[in-house]
Amino acid sequence: MTKRKRRSQPPSERWTSDTLAEFGLSVLQQRLVIGIGSVVAGIAFVVALIFVANMIGSGDVPPAQGSSSLGGARPGDYRAWSSLKQFAPIANRKADAAPLTLKELFGGRAVQAGKITLKRVGVHLDSGCRQSVWGADLVQELSEAGCTQIARGFYTSADGTYIAQYAMLNLADVTAADGLVERLKSLYLGGWMLPLDPAKAGFTGYTEASGHAMGHYVGLVWIGRADGADPTPQDDFVTLGLAVRDVERALYKRVVAVAGVPSITVKPSPGEETAQPAEPGPTESGTGEGAGSPASPSPTPVGQ
Repeated sequence: MTKRKRRSQPPSERWTSDTLAEFGLSVLQQRLVIGIGSVVAGIAFVVALIFVANMIGSGDVPPAQGSSSLGGARPGDYRAWSSLKQFAPIANRKADAAPLTLKELFGGRAVQAGKITLKRVGVHLDSGCRQSVWGADLVQELSEAGCTQIARGFYTSADGTYIAQYAMLNLADVTAADGLVERLKSLYLGGWMLPLDPAKAGFTGYTEASGHAMGHYVGLVWIGRADGADPTPQDDFVTLGLAVRDVERALYKRVVAVAGVPSITVKPSPGEETAQPAEPGPTESGTGEGAGSPASPSPTPVGQ
């Protein structure tokens, strides 16, 4: 007669009250063992889940510097400047209603500062602001700021070493402009401008950016090396940023168009403040010494 193999019991059936009773445990001891076993099993399950999650995530590559895991390129560093009093005449669209044009902003083929010359490669104007940016929070911020236009211009240096993009945003007023450049200190981590020409410059390496409120406008400067490498002491990013900001000349012209040419007060040169007043000119009739025309000399008497 063939001896049947005893089927092994599943783990859940091994630690029943009857099984524990065979070991001579009391009812209280049996309950403690079963309770502890349940807790240990729960902890083991959680640990296993964490282990699996780590194994799955270990293949992810952290986002490169200058990019975001949320879906777009962004600068590695950002700085902000509020509007200056010189832009007070264009503090809102009511005073400066004419829309931006590509010609006034990017009409020149090149811009220059110091030894850096940037050549204009492409321009684009969006009526509305959603198409030019990525990041839900930034889209919402632009909507609340009354953004109606974003004009973008893309530049490369003459030797191909550097890339630069300038974006001009048309907002409702200076309050919205100042607020945007300030809030971008945190917003840029999850939303930024889209590169105008990703095929030529995706801005995926190290880049720097700055936001400048100017009346009801905001200018966003985005610069970097074309190869995406970190800047070296030989890379003059300050001059690079100044070069692309030549675009802002258009806003100074708008200030003049609204407020007119400022009057110029000529200050006296040093020493002129103490100069003696000129002597009054002669008058036809007057009193006092020296008044009137000088007397003619008396005729010389004729000798007898």
